Parts: sequence; C-alpha cells; structure tokens
Amino acid sequence: MQDGSRIHRMIQKRMGLEYEAEVPLRYIVPYENYQIQIEGRADGVIHRENGQVIVDEIKGTYQELKHIREPKKVHLMQALCYAFIVAEKEDLREIGVRMTYCNMDTEEIKYFHETYTRVEVRNWFWNLMDQYKKWADFTYEWHQKRQESIHALAFPFDYRTGQKELVGHVYQTICHKKKLFIQAPTGVGKTISTIFPAVKAVGEEKADRIFYLTAKTITRTVAKETFSILAENGLCYKTVLLTAKEKICPMEACSCNPVDCPYAKGHFSRINDAIYALLQERDCFDRDTVLEYAERFMVCPFEMSLDMSLFSDAVICDYNYLFDPYVHLKRFFAEGTKGPYLFLVDEAHNLVERGREMYSAQLVKEDFLTLKKTVKEYKTGLDKYIDRCNKELLALKKEQCDMVVESAGSFTMQLSRLHSAIGTYLEDHEDSPVREEILQFYFEAGRFLDVSEQLDDHYRIYTRLREDGSFLIREYCIDPSLRLQECMDEGVASILFSATFLPIQYYKQLLGGTKEDFEVYASSAFHKEQMQLLLASDVTSRYTRRCELEYYHIASYISDIVAQRNGNYMIFFPSHQFLEQVYNCYMDRFYIEETQECITQQEYMNEAAREQFLKRFAIAEPHPDTDDRSRAASWESLVHMEIEQEDKSLLGFCVLGGIFSEGIDLKGESLIGAIIVGTGLPQVCFERELLKDYFNAEGKNGFDFAYRYPGMNKVQQAAGRVIRSETDRGIVALLDDRFLQTGYQKLFPREWQSYRCVTGATCAEAVDNFWKYTKDDK
Repeated sequence: MQDGSRIHRMIQKRMGLEYEAEVPLRYIVPYENYQIQIEGRADGVIHRENGQVIVDEIKGTYQELKHIREPKKVHLMQALCYAFIVAEKEDLREIGVRMTYCNMDTEEIKYFHETYTRVEVRNWFWNLMDQYKKWADFTYEWHQKRQESIHALAFPFDYRTGQKELVGHVYQTICHKKKLFIQAPTGVGKTISTIFPAVKAVGEEKADRIFYLTAKTITRTVAKETFSILAENGLCYKTVLLTAKEKICPMEACSCNPVDCPYAKGHFSRINDAIYALLQERDCFDRDTVLEYAERFMVCPFEMSLDMSLFSDAVICDYNYLFDPYVHLKRFFAEGTKGPYLFLVDEAHNLVERGREMYSAQLVKEDFLTLKKTVKEYKTGLDKYIDRCNKELLALKKEQCDMVVESAGSFTMQLSRLHSAIGTYLEDHEDSPVREEILQFYFEAGRFLDVSEQLDDHYRIYTRLREDGSFLIREYCIDPSLRLQECMDEGVASILFSATFLPIQYYKQLLGGTKEDFEVYASSAFHKEQMQLLLASDVTSRYTRRCELEYYHIASYISDIVAQRNGNYMIFFPSHQFLEQVYNCYMDRFYIEETQECITQQEYMNEAAREQFLKRFAIAEPHPDTDDRSRAASWESLVHMEIEQEDKSLLGFCVLGGIFSEGIDLKGESLIGAIIVGTGLPQVCFERELLKDYFNAEGKNGFDFAYRYPGMNKVQQAAGRVIRSETDRGIVALLDDRFLQTGYQKLFPREWQSYRCVTGATCAEAVDNFWKYTKDDK
C-alpha cells in the first residue's frame, strides 16, 4: 500500500501544469425507489492545450512490464467509469483514457492509450448499469424486508439471570462505537446475547453487516443455529458460513486452474447466475448449500461462498478472515477503509496466540538448500541468490545462534533479491515442472519480507538451532495488540467474549483495547451448589516433585473421586508424558475392571479418532435444551449429547489445553467430573522467556503474562466442561498445591469463590458429601 502511494505521488509530480491529480468524481443514477451513486477519485485528469481531455489511471505492480501487453480489464473498466463522468460533466464529444503501469521496484513506466467518443462511453456505461440494476433492485428490496423484520423481532427466550443486562451492554457499546470485553460464564447464553443486540443495531442503521468470528467449527455452527432461531421468530437475514478451501473443494486436490478443475473452467461466465439463484431461493448459505449450488451451476464453491458474503447480512467465519493479512476478506477490509461492520469475536481468549502467529514469520536455512537442489537442473538463474541468502544464514548460525538478533537487515536484503528473482522466473516459466515447489517458497519468503516491514518494538527477531539440526530465523510478534486493533478499527464496534477471559485487563491490553473501551463480567445463570470445587493441598505437578510416589498420590485422588459415584470423568494432565505415568500407575494400583473403563487421548488423533473418543461419553441423540440449539452432524453433533447413568464409570485421560479440554459440550450425565492435574503452565522455552522479559521491561509481571495467565486459562477451560446446563451437577478437582497461592486464586472466576481444601485423607469424604447433598436436594 505504501509503495503504491509512493508510485502515485512520483508519477503525479512528474506531470506538467496540464495534469490535475487526485480528482474527486461523482455521478448519481436515479431510479424509482432509490438512487445509485458512483464515486471515486481519478489519479489524474489531463487538459491539453488543444482541448483534448484524458483520464489517467495509475497502477503500481511488481510484475515485469514486458509481461503486461494490454490493460487488465478491471483496471480499464474503472478508468472508463471516470471517463464517462468527466465527459458528462464537461460536455465532451470524445475523451481519452491512459492506463499507466509502473513497476514499483524499478520505477519503469508503461502506458496504454485509447480514445473514445462520448457515445461509446455512454453506451458502455448504461449497458453496465442495466446489468447491475437487477442486483440493485434485490439489494433495495431485501434491505426493506430485513429492516422491517428486525423492528418486529423480540428476544426469543425468557431472559436468564443477568442476560438482559448483557444484551444492553452490547447494544450500548455499539451505539458508542467502542469495544466491549465480556467475561461470559457458561450458561449465560453469550451467543444469543451478542447476536440479538447486534441485529437490533443493524435495524437502527447503526451498522449494516455482522461478522461473527471464531476459532472453532463448533462455535460457528452454534452461531448459525442462533440465526436460525431468530429466523424462526421472524427475522429475515442472509447468513453465510465461510469454509476453508480444503474443506469445501469437491476435487481430490485443490488445483485452482481451468486445466485441472472443471469448476474453475468457465467459472466467471456462470457465477452470477449461481449467486442470483441462491439469493432468491435460500437465506442460509452454509457449506452444504453452497456445494449444492456450486454443483448445479458448475462453479468453484469456495469462490462462490466468498462472493455470497457480499450479499450476506451476517458472515460467520474464522478469525483469519478479518485479522490475517494474507487471508482477510479484501472485499471488505482494504487498507485504510472503515465499513459499517460489527465484529463479534467468540472464544476471544484464543486470539492472543492466534494473533502472534498471524503476524509472525520464519524461515529455515535448510529450505534454501532444498530449493537449490530442486532448481539445480533447470537453469533458473536462482542459484547465486540462494547462495547469498544461505551465506547470511550461515554467518548468523555461527555468530548469533540461539539468541535475539538486533537486526537481520543484511539477510533481508539478500532475501528480497532472491524473492524478486523468483518472481521473474515464475512469470517467464508458467509451465515449469518445479513451479509448485518454487511457488511455496516464494510465498514463505514474501511473508517474511512483509513482516520485516512491520517490525517495531512489539517484535523480536531470534535464531534457533532446532532439535533436528535445522537452523531457524523467526520474526516473532510478542504483542499483537496494535495489529489487532487496526483490524477492528475497520468496523463500527467490536464485541469480544469468552467464558475464560480472566484477568480481563490482560486480554484487553493484548487484544487491542483502549482505556475508552468497556469490559463487563456477566452474571452466571448457574447456582454455586451445582458444582463442588476441590483444591488438593498435598500433591503437585512441579518438575522437582515428579516421581513414582507423586504419581501414586495423584492416582489415589482419582480413585477416591470416581469411587463415590459411577459416571463419566475426564482427567487432564500437563503433558502426554505425565498422563502416561499416572495412567500406568492407576491401571496397576487402582483400576477396577468390573466398574471402570479407562481411555486415553492419543498424541495424534484424526477427526474419526476424536469422534470415537467422544462417543464413549455420549450417545447420538442431541440434547434438546440449549440456548445455542446446536444440532450439527459428525464431530459437532457429538458435543451436545447426554447418556443415562450406567453401572460403570468411564475415565478419559486427556491433555490440558488439548482438543477435549475446550469446545465440547457434554451435558447432564455425559460428564460429571473434571480432575485437573497441574496449573497448566506452558513449558519453559525460548519464546516464553522472550515474552516474560518483554513484559517485565514493560513494567508488568512477565511470569504472569508468559506463563500463569495462559496456564490458568487452560485450567478454566477444562473445568468448564462439567457444568453446561442449569440441571447439571458435578465435581471439579484441582490437584496442585499451587492453587492455594494468592497468585492463582486471584485469577479464579467469581463462581469459584466457594471451594473446599482437601488432602488425600479427606477427599473421598468431601466428594461423598457433595453427592449425598445433591441427591437430597433433588
């Protein structure tokens, strides 16, 4: 963007007095019920002494100009719109159009000239408007219908405790055009409590489109079902669910070219008909629906789903589509623009680490050598550039290995030259047999170069010699707050929420919040008597205490807890290795085959294996009573299920922070206990130490920011699997004496204030008393 602006200014300054730069243009086309305003800013309008008028459209490119043999159609169409407006405004008989292409590396310029009569540009423009009118008619009519339905819409449930206040907080935040950070305990109904007021705000013209952003498929499904509930109550709303290309592509391999893909061949000639048909016939554009219409019209389903977002009132998608600079929806989020958008960010605690990854980049020295071997026999001319990069990395490996690097400017310079050379080769050799291998490296190098331009005090560059002997250089984004804030500033307001958003000031700081933004702790709809929280005072997961005796004590706790009532339990451990040690001890010393069954989370599990694991906790009937009304199939359908109590107990040995400690929703007897071993602290590593040092230097508690806060988030997520509805009862046991320390207890949510401290000698009695009380209470 900065290079493009520089090129524009450079060319404009070179022009003479005849050249008027950055000319604002506007033309209004009136229709019966609405008017269409076409506006833009022409890069230049030239008035020659001979009376000739020329519209100049400037385009910066990194492509070699010899490969541009004619203007790109979309560029020429933009210039013709400007030419029409100028011709009408100045009453011209003819008008010239000049397309100016400039290479942003070499500053070389190439021109394309064309002259049109006023009749020609008029005919072209009005033909364009005739084609567009049916889309404009639909947009107008749908907007009227949507707004009327929103005005009549009422909240579809009886408000739970604190829910009405939460809805009000969300609406007021939108009115004030701020961000709101919500600690939303399980059961508050956070999905409906954020979507409903956002929809009502759209009805009051405070915004026009909602983006529901989340990191997990199941929460996207919940959002879709929430819009469906509102539709059942009269809401007219177009909603699209964006699915990753790899998951929606009907081909065995995603090869997006007309030669390999029948859906890509002729896609653009059929896509408008496909979109219009889908708009007329459906309101929810989920994966299956898009695939159905893509098959019917033989168009690319991924591209179609992206196109449908332009006509959707709500876009449900991954964080990437807003925050990732390489994936974000350019249809909406062009740099420097602000749109009438509302951002609802679900499970926003995940966005801290996701943000760090999205704004970081790395390269591995050995990949340069692999690239050299790949291109060796094809005379690409890249060898010398690869060697220079490798030489720079070798110097870093010898002199600055396993340390923070103050500057990698010399390496970056050589990488930039290699990147440019690869780009030239790819343009000249479209049929190269090693094109895919080179292209993948080209993208990775480009990302590294892009991040290098963003480097500031929020970043650290470091090198590492990895266990496999490879050498890595990484541009690591320690604090993603500024980049995340810039993305959210492209909308009207942002609502970020999570059931584990504590301490909220930590998340507010790292997720781009400001002092003017709001935070709220939503009231829990559950009663404290539903859960017994136990804190063990005589066991720990500290490395210094890990031994057979400690494993035995932990296994003994597990045995005492599950012995008091048969049912389903999940036991969470800080690592697979720790899990294995305690599991083996438990099976040797405490396992009772007649009354128990034990299963373990494997280190690598595909989707089928995950489903099988969860099936042991749930049957195939969805739970009928959930605010989110999720009824999705496959993996999603398994996380909203109940089973009746059995004679046997099922013990699932899992990893804290893994796939079963977050995002699953096992209600009732599906899960009656979670036993959490350890405080969830991330393993000490180079990056964690960088985080600690960075925040210490910022005057914060570096240990908290790097270790304690992320660890406690994992603990809270795992504990949150137990109480999922107003009728649930269950045990949460925290097996580590560090939970008794003030540093950890100040991070406990309000719902955890009533706990019982136990030892190995008193744990069984405490659990037994809870179940007896629960039985009597029922």
